[in-house]
Amino acid sequence: MQKSKRILSVVLALAMLLVFAACNSGKTEEKEPITTKPQEKATINIATLKGPTGMGISKLADDSNKGKTNNNYNITLAAAPEDIVSLVSSGQADMAMCPLNLASVLYNKTNKNVKMLALNTRGVLYILENGNTINSIADLKGKTLYATGQGATPEYILNYLLEKNGLKVGTDVKIEYKSEHSELATLAAAGSVSICMLPEPNVTVVTAQNKNIRIAIDLTKEWEKINGKDNALAQGCIIVNKDFLSKNEKAVQVFMEEYEASVNFVNKNAADAAKLIVEQQILPNEAIATKAIPNCNITFIAGADMKRVAKANLQMLFDSNPQSVGKALPDDNFYYDS
Repeated sequence: MQKSKRILSVVLALAMLLVFAACNSGKTEEKEPITTKPQEKATINIATLKGPTGMGISKLADDSNKGKTNNNYNITLAAAPEDIVSLVSSGQADMAMCPLNLASVLYNKTNKNVKMLALNTRGVLYILENGNTINSIADLKGKTLYATGQGATPEYILNYLLEKNGLKVGTDVKIEYKSEHSELATLAAAGSVSICMLPEPNVTVVTAQNKNIRIAIDLTKEWEKINGKDNALAQGCIIVNKDFLSKNEKAVQVFMEEYEASVNFVNKNAADAAKLIVEQQILPNEAIATKAIPNCNITFIAGADMKRVAKANLQMLFDSNPQSVGKALPDDNFYYDS
């Protein structure tokens, strides 16, 4: 009898333990609610020139205005390269889209306080003819060519290509320079000059106004015949303030992703992009912008490819005139490699 009581006590104790455990298993541990503060968007001040150099950013600028980008972008349109120099040197611009040689000049001018992020414009120079006698650079022999950009990149590119094709300026080809693209474009459209070199979008303006004028030579393709497609002609790039980059590298990488997407949009949707380009006053005419986009060679080349292409172009400019790149070629620290 005593043994049965002991067994019953043990059974009851075990039952109580099982009930207690079952009650506890139904309880959930309360945790403190997790709150995450939204990451603040970085603000990037960007200066860009009107024309092809600034056309690639048009979609990004529109998206930023609508709050659709991961950074906030304040974009300033500059009328001339000198304005870019002022904005970058004074620190008013964190980034700039500018001619390739100007990037090198700024690197030297700012004590190496800028880095190149990407190439954003390949060649935009074309030789036009009112007629049908010029189909190669060799055909320029004995001709008078009107051009713009004396003492700047266009002259150095033209001279380089003429020399590589065995033509000497002044002996084989006479070049008459005009000070403004618009002046030469007006003369060409009026039929006052028969052969000229102009950049886009002036090329599109002229061919739209005078149907007898055609693109005779694409200087970008002529460059590639000499240097290969892997060492393309490049005329525009993106630079960033080195101090800004060191403090905001993640935001800069985000910008590069968003800018590349903008370039792709512009190249694939010329008509839609043209509307944005005109809205942002990068170009004044929607029809001209639509037609010019394919010839503007808007691009996005970064990393090792950027470095290789930029070096080849800067070397040519340095050989033509060291002053054009700021008296010295940039060292490897000039090139950003994410």
